Amino acid sequence: MFVYLPSSRRTGPPWATLLIVAACVATFLWLVTLPPGERLATLSRWGTVPSTLLDPLAPWWQQLLELRAARLVTAIFIHADWLHLTGNLLFLVVFGVSAERALGSPRFLAMFVTGGALANLVGALTLAGTSAPIVGSSGAVSAVVGAYLALFPRARLGLVLPLGVFLEFVRIPAPLLIGFWAALQLLFTYVGPAFGAVAWWTHIAGFVIGILLALLSRPAIARRLRN
Repeated sequence: MFVYLPSSRRTGPPWATLLIVAACVATFLWLVTLPPGERLATLSRWGTVPSTLLDPLAPWWQQLLELRAARLVTAIFIHADWLHLTGNLLFLVVFGVSAERALGSPRFLAMFVTGGALANLVGALTLAGTSAPIVGSSGAVSAVVGAYLALFPRARLGLVLPLGVFLEFVRIPAPLLIGFWAALQLLFTYVGPAFGAVAWWTHIAGFVIGILLALLSRPAIARRLRN
């Protein structure tokens, strides 16, 4: 598992990361209180449904009234099960705290939402015609991972490895671990349903978008640090 290694530079609390975690947990707890039928209806109502989002026959006023484009954002905070929620939030905390300190909380929050929405859009385009909703913050969290790589290319991550009956803590270059993770996402796009109903292209798109947004933010980061 990954272990966060704190940096020596301290700033204010990472309120954007905490806000995202709280929103995802609160939404999930609300969903589990709903009856199964109503829960599925809610996932379809506020998740990104490719066949609905990309329906060329729907008039523009209907799309506006149904907030179809807004579902690219609302889907980020909806998770179908606790395992999906826990995995996303773990990666968010590991990589998000450092990325937020570098970007600043408002910019980090904007990157998370923008990256997640664009990643969901790419996922919908690759699954055009599918009626199953795309939900979860995987695309947005992938954007955070990409941003972390762009911002801290020389960072090292702590990794706990089981060696026999002991656990060994080692420090491994972040590009190596993140590159391995990205390669797995690309591999899974070709394996497909064998690894579950996951919109793998959403992960890849979010990762690339996160890198681009972080690189574009470097001048603003430099100005903020100077001030």
